[in-house]
Amino acid sequence: MHLLFTSREGHNGRVNDMPPMPPPPERGFASDNFAGAHPDVMAAVAAANVGHAKAYGDDPWTAEAEARLRDLFGGQSQPFLVWNGTGANVMALATMLRPAEAVVCTDSAHIAVDEGGAPEFITGAKLISLSTPDGKLTPEHLRFVEHLQGNQHHVQPAVVSVTQGTEMGTLYSPDELAAICDAAHALGMFVHLDGARLANAVAALGRGPAGVRSFTTDAGVDVVSFGATKIGALGAEAVVYLSPGLAARARHVRKLTTQVSSKMRFIAAQFNSLLHDDLWLRLAGGANQMAAVLFEATHEIPGVQIERAPQINSMYPVLPAEVIRVLQDWSFFWDWDVSRRQVRWMTAWDTTEADIDRFAAGVRHVLVHK
Repeated sequence: MHLLFTSREGHNGRVNDMPPMPPPPERGFASDNFAGAHPDVMAAVAAANVGHAKAYGDDPWTAEAEARLRDLFGGQSQPFLVWNGTGANVMALATMLRPAEAVVCTDSAHIAVDEGGAPEFITGAKLISLSTPDGKLTPEHLRFVEHLQGNQHHVQPAVVSVTQGTEMGTLYSPDELAAICDAAHALGMFVHLDGARLANAVAALGRGPAGVRSFTTDAGVDVVSFGATKIGALGAEAVVYLSPGLAARARHVRKLTTQVSSKMRFIAAQFNSLLHDDLWLRLAGGANQMAAVLFEATHEIPGVQIERAPQINSMYPVLPAEVIRVLQDWSFFWDWDVSRRQVRWMTAWDTTEADIDRFAAGVRHVLVHK
């Protein structure tokens, strides 16, 4: 969610007096977080729920999940399973920062907008958020912070945090991320990648599992937050260290940031299920495809303005102010940039074309009768 302080006023009589709405979709378009867990994940958790197992990750499920993640990111990588996405980001940043240091990110970054100030509160670091139209940083952005280095009166930029795919639904190419990593490393900075929707990015780039390394390990990223919750897990994330030296204190920082699960086998079982036979990519690819279908079904409806076709599983239309609340009351979705009347529509692993047909019919109905 993003910029949720929306006025609920200004609806005219014509909207309120419109004919009855068609039935809403069974599954809405608010967030991939609204979707349930995939049946295979549920089955894997149930299977892990038999008998006793050692706690805190000293179990065969966790060993298997860590091995799968090392295979995915490369043999030198060191993965740590955690509870949730905010915790993954905070843990990752905490192991990369020292006192009086800062993190450079975009002004739409999840760590800057939607994590309750946790990254700053827990790490004690400042976030330097830079305005970008598409949610992406470039090497040129680092010039805005380079002048801070070495000056005792300024916080020292130490980490660049990027999101793949971004909070604006855009993607970095492997070359773009490699250029950011090169620029950051030249300034003595580390690079963190928030991969809450990393699976959607990999599916969109169309390179299969090997595509993960193209914009992480091979590009020069130092630490990745890898999210599984949005692609069919109950709740499973990982922090993967690609620069081994940064992982030296990770086990202790994970505990400090409250991200150690006593029954870690249940987090591990979810990863094992999703990473088996590339289920994670099939689910993410399906969500991406449904976003493309949603775009085709809605972008030509008069009154719907969409700046770009979706690259992953989200799109950000601009709608007339008087119809937003009507549509949200019918089938909820989040406001995004309130000043522009921009909202977010997002598909999930379980979105169907029937859901899209119903949603598009409702959007068309409201805009025809507004």
